[in-house]
Amino acid sequence: MSFIARLFGRKIDDRAPVRPLWHRVVEVAREKRWYAELGLADTVPGRFDTITLVLALVILRMEREESLRVLSARLTELFVDDMDGQLRQAGVGDVVVGKRMGRLMSVLGGRIGALREALVAADPRSALIPVLERNATLLEDADKGALAEAVLALADEIEAVSADDLLAGRLR
Repeated sequence: MSFIARLFGRKIDDRAPVRPLWHRVVEVAREKRWYAELGLADTVPGRFDTITLVLALVILRMEREESLRVLSARLTELFVDDMDGQLRQAGVGDVVVGKRMGRLMSVLGGRIGALREALVAADPRSALIPVLERNATLLEDADKGALAEAVLALADEIEAVSADDLLAGRLR
């Protein structure tokens, strides 16, 4: 490849392999059942909580498979880009975006850690309830047990798909 071609040529999109998965994470998080049936708040914070919940489950699955570990970082980069864009669209200025992004990444990391522990507990359903209480914007009448069951079912589904199906976003 010539110098000019390298200088002005297209850059390889190293996030392309996980784009279908990122889109599917967002689709799953937008499913009405989370809000209408399971008691997550249909608000901006509630939707963020749901996206980070689904994303955390996917990242935990990716951590357990060697071929997916590097790609989990690319998936996280897509999350960062999306959240950065959402903040800017909401009118958050450049000076504040970095601080907010740092907090959002800290939130995601905390949720991954909390879910990691709850999912391997002797009674994951019971362990998930306080995690969801701390890490999700819930309606007052939310059935936390049903929500925990739905999260466990999604985690099981994510765990059961092949690496190729996961990257292609073939969930549900």
